[in-house]
Amino acid sequence: MASEWLTRARPDTICLFDVDGTLSLARQSATPAMLDQLKRLKQECVIGFVGGSDLAKQVEQIGPDALSLFDFCFSENGLTAFRLGTPLPSQSFIAWLGEDKYKRLVRWVLRYVSELDLPKMRGTFVEFRNGMINVSPIGRNASIAERIEFEAYDKEHRIRETMVAKLKEEFAEYGLTYSIGGQISFDVFPAGWDKTYCLRHLSGEGFKTIHFFGDKTFKGGNDYEIYTHPSVTGHAVRSPDDTMAELTTLFGV
Repeated sequence: MASEWLTRARPDTICLFDVDGTLSLARQSATPAMLDQLKRLKQECVIGFVGGSDLAKQVEQIGPDALSLFDFCFSENGLTAFRLGTPLPSQSFIAWLGEDKYKRLVRWVLRYVSELDLPKMRGTFVEFRNGMINVSPIGRNASIAERIEFEAYDKEHRIRETMVAKLKEEFAEYGLTYSIGGQISFDVFPAGWDKTYCLRHLSGEGFKTIHFFGDKTFKGGNDYEIYTHPSVTGHAVRSPDDTMAELTTLFGV
């Protein structure tokens, strides 16, 4: 057991949280009530967040004190990671895949998106991150209202699901995983680099119980792999309010 956790009431327990839809509404800020509850929870156990977005976007949602509020901060599923504010070893998607394969993948994605007929299209259809790429058929520059509109359209027309199926067929030899998350996009990363990747950073910390809270826990959702991991106690939530209620039930905070 790491000495840093001995001041907690349950030093052998850690709670990990997805960000979008779990700690905050999609691409919005966590509420003061949520942040206050997390501070109380931190007295009970170790806490961390894990999401596919880069750290800058996570800080926008959680707040400028994200690295100090949470004991573990896992950006891009843990490929960029912090323990008590100190960076941990990182991984690179581009180094793993190679430039030529990466360019072929991106050209295919952009060509496919260019042929979609969506109600609205904005900008940034492919976002390069350290450990993955994020693909958005409508574009990541969509407003909140446009994101909500696309999410409803996508549920009816399965735009992302269809695109992912075609990518799996076209790039079967690449060894990639495709994970639908949030309202408008999906992540593409090497197999095994899903949210369970962050668990590697917890090895040797002495945790007997790992709780995970997420809203995309269905098969194909970007919380599914960690939610169903044998070392993790998964909690499916529907909203930040649901997360808060679950924490009150489990920990009395």
